[in-house]
Amino acid sequence: MPVQANGKIKEKVRGLPHGPGVYLMKDRFGHIIYVGKAKDLKKRVSTYFQASRRLLTQQPKIRALLHTVYDLEVVEVRSEAEALLLEGRLIKRWKPKYNTDFTDDKRFLLVRVDTAAALPRFRLTRIRKDEQSWYFGPFAHAGLLRRTLAEMRREFGILLGDAKPVRQGDGRWLLYDDMRSEIYGHANQVSGEEYRERVERACVFLEGKSRKWLSELRDEMDAAAQKLEFEQAARLRDIVFALEKTLLRTRKFQRDPLNPVAPAAVLEQLKTSLGLATVPEHLECFDISHISGTFVVASLVHFRGGKPDRSQYRRYRIRGFIGNDDFRAMQEVVGRRYRRLSDEGKRFPDLVVIDGGKGQLGAALRAFFEHDLEPPPIIGLAKKEETVVFPDERPPLRLDRQHEGLKLLQRIRDEAHRFANAFNAELRSRRIRETILDDFEGLGPVRRRALFERFKSLRRMKQATELQLQEVEGIGPKLAFRLHAFLSNR
Repeated sequence: MPVQANGKIKEKVRGLPHGPGVYLMKDRFGHIIYVGKAKDLKKRVSTYFQASRRLLTQQPKIRALLHTVYDLEVVEVRSEAEALLLEGRLIKRWKPKYNTDFTDDKRFLLVRVDTAAALPRFRLTRIRKDEQSWYFGPFAHAGLLRRTLAEMRREFGILLGDAKPVRQGDGRWLLYDDMRSEIYGHANQVSGEEYRERVERACVFLEGKSRKWLSELRDEMDAAAQKLEFEQAARLRDIVFALEKTLLRTRKFQRDPLNPVAPAAVLEQLKTSLGLATVPEHLECFDISHISGTFVVASLVHFRGGKPDRSQYRRYRIRGFIGNDDFRAMQEVVGRRYRRLSDEGKRFPDLVVIDGGKGQLGAALRAFFEHDLEPPPIIGLAKKEETVVFPDERPPLRLDRQHEGLKLLQRIRDEAHRFANAFNAELRSRRIRETILDDFEGLGPVRRRALFERFKSLRRMKQATELQLQEVEGIGPKLAFRLHAFLSNR
């Protein structure tokens, strides 16, 4: 028998609109236990409680959900694409019990590096067991992942989960007792410190692979959304979110290198490797972020003495054009940044790093020429091979993966990427919130902005009383009454 909805839910379901949006199911304590998206809210939500959908409620997870649900809330949006984004954001925020696709990664493989072990090995798992280990993934393509690990074993001389190393009398380790060491081409007897250096190089490589796969997954997700294949886009989005989370955790818990190098030495090393006239005490890096040509933004991050100087961070909305053109976006923000510094009589940085290759670097140089400015030392950092690109005739430079100067360039590039993505996500979130108020008559952009400046979030706005709404400039008693009633039903 199908699960019966209570009278409160039945009434809400009857009043649901035939349009795109997100629905939130709650238990009797008001906790959100499930978030879903729909092209047609009324049709989608109704299916949970129709007698004709017995097969649906025969699924144990859905039946358990419907026995627990006590209340229902919906958020209308303008399109399926907005519903897709909002669903993901709300699931990440509330972590509902029944949205297992987002709250765990058990469907996909992870790579676990047990750093507490004397000889850390690279193992495949589907469950995070502790926060002391490093984790990479999740990876949707098991075959590709296993081939990658096999290549890493040959490239870096690391141990996989099937290895059984033996400790020797002198404290060194015999990694294999058969012919595999000759096949893999690395020394078979090593000290713990020597082996950990191999592990660190392999982890840097695997993290780079993860970022490359993340970029490819984002492209696939955007393409699916553009083709209106929203189920496929949602599946890819699940993997993207989980992979982003893992990369953040890996960086957060990654231990310091075995032999940390002082920042001054790193900057001196970078000066020598790049052929700079002075030590790059002040570095700035630019990155562009967008979703299929929409919400195009840029970031600028500033490092001083090898460390982030967040007071100098800047973020930009692209004003000169609409669409997907990373080169034009890069030219615009670089020009805006250094034209302003020049007008204010402030010094340029010792080194400018552009996230990208020859194309992005050329666009940045055009910005200096356009505003008749002398460019400071400037390079590009191409992601695929982590290659340094120069603006002159010098060939691209590939520094060793363990080069401390390269690690600094990667850190500032990654920080610029994080800062740009955060701003992009903020704009998307703001746009999703504003679309809800677009449906309320009599509320223009000025008063909408004033409301969000006062309450900071839609949730707090919903919790506000009529008197609190009236405290916002331009919101009188009648408008506050209507707005309060509108928000109460959203």
